Amino acid sequence: MPSVFVRARRCIGLVAALSLAVLCLPDVALSQGPPQKFENLKYFPKDIPRDSLLEHMRGFTIALGVRCQFCHVVDTVASGGPGPRERLVPKLDDKPTKRKARFMLHMVDSLNNVVLASLPDRSNPPVMIECVTCHRGSPYPQTLETVLDDAVTHYGVDSAVSRYKTLREDMVSGRYDFSETSLSEVARKLGERGKTADAIALYKLNQQYYPSSANIDFALAELYRTTGDRDQAITEYRIVLQKRPNDRRATQRLKEMGVGASH
Repeated sequence: MPSVFVRARRCIGLVAALSLAVLCLPDVALSQGPPQKFENLKYFPKDIPRDSLLEHMRGFTIALGVRCQFCHVVDTVASGGPGPRERLVPKLDDKPTKRKARFMLHMVDSLNNVVLASLPDRSNPPVMIECVTCHRGSPYPQTLETVLDDAVTHYGVDSAVSRYKTLREDMVSGRYDFSETSLSEVARKLGERGKTADAIALYKLNQQYYPSSANIDFALAELYRTTGDRDQAITEYRIVLQKRPNDRRATQRLKEMGVGASH
């Protein structure tokens, strides 16, 4: 099995050019960068070169989209100039995020070198899990569905719509899935929970980005039908057939409602 140091390098898994670019980034909001000597190393080898360790740390900031103080304690100290200054205290384990990071590193080691190592007919070279595999620039790896569902639950559907538009405009690091199915799945689950108005709002939002989709129209028609909005349901079913003339589900629904495919 590879050494801890080798496995740690695999966890980062960032291209060399990117790593070099990140090494040049300043430690914003801090008056003092990382210390010359590191203490309390529990995952990385205690004799790891400083430059190598900093490369790993910078790799974490890219994979999670954070800065050093996300995991490390920042201490405020007196300075010779006006006002206090801040410095990192990497040796402290006070922050839960740092303790979780160590756990995650061991988890990635186990997945790559134990779980996936036992996979029959594994590809060669083998696919390796990296921090960025799940995080994709986010401190907490979440799907778009999770983000939007949380927004609806805590702040309402208008907030979810705004959040979706903002994330879609940014398209940061391929962090979220903006395909048609992703937003429709959020809407479908809202409908199943009885949040029909919220579901309809998200389906209509999805229509803005996928206007040719008959699947969205059919899903809207089904929602309108279950809420008793007969006229709107009929309209949506007919739109489905305009886009997909041979859709048997829409044809059957209209037949059940005693109307034809057109006026």
